[in-house]
Amino acid sequence: MSRQVRNTAILCKIETTYGVDPTPTGAANAVLISNPTVNPLVNNLVDRALVRPFLGGSDQLVGTRYKEVSFDVEFVGSGTAGTAPAWGPLVRACAMAETITASTRVDYTPITNSQESVTIYYYDDGVLHSLLGARGTFTLNPKIGTIPKFSFKFQGIDGGDTAAANPALTLTAWQTPQTVIDANSGDITFGATHSPSGAPALVGGTIYPSQGIEIDIANGVNFTPLLGGETVDITDRQATGKLMLDLTAAQEVTFIGNVKATTTQSLGLTHGTVVGKKGLIFLPNVQLINPTKGEVNGRRLIGFDVRINPLVGNDELRLAMY
Repeated sequence: MSRQVRNTAILCKIETTYGVDPTPTGAANAVLISNPTVNPLVNNLVDRALVRPFLGGSDQLVGTRYKEVSFDVEFVGSGTAGTAPAWGPLVRACAMAETITASTRVDYTPITNSQESVTIYYYDDGVLHSLLGARGTFTLNPKIGTIPKFSFKFQGIDGGDTAAANPALTLTAWQTPQTVIDANSGDITFGATHSPSGAPALVGGTIYPSQGIEIDIANGVNFTPLLGGETVDITDRQATGKLMLDLTAAQEVTFIGNVKATTTQSLGLTHGTVVGKKGLIFLPNVQLINPTKGEVNGRRLIGFDVRINPLVGNDELRLAMY
């Protein structure tokens, strides 16, 4: 009997001890995904290169190995302010800390030390691929006319492959998002401030019409094979972004002048109209570079690459769900 690509299920659970399987279940740890892929064996092949009295190759032995998975998850809150969204464990495994303020908000901010990890079960219609000690990186793309989504990519220690039936999934914790349109999303705001306490809000600043923003947290994720200590480590973070703005002629001149002067400023964006499902993205220290000309329906837009840098450390990105 043929196997179906759509019969894919992913479970994810935070590990208490690094690399020790906490046994995720379909009832408690199912992930609502789109666009899933798996590389069940990323390996280093070692050629025996035997010298024999005849022509022909030698077999290659499998050396170090790990697994990779990637998938998309919708960017939306839990439905209740102050309750962590179902995607929280995924972001936490990308070197982000989760801070819960009861009944008010949940914040995610970058960390350098004390990084968490997850075990991921990837079910491919009867075959279970297990990743232990998994850590990863993500992009977040709240762009006009789309469903805002995280795109995750994880590496994990090879936890084995097993013939196993897909589990029943409980997905009630995953909420329906709102599309990124003018009625649901705020404008890009430069120069605003944001308090990490109380109800999330951008204060002050200047708003500009835009097509939204693309953010790449750009974690440096590496599998390190050591005898008695295989790990997946996040050892760097070089966050970047892209945006297209609708600027007046005077504003374009000012922005290009800011690029030349290496001016830095904050950038913020809010999305959502339903309490408990809202999200605020705040970047306190961005540098715009590489201005480009674009257009939509004959209308001139100005594009920039964005350097997303820390201000005082571990603060270059804040996701506030409320």
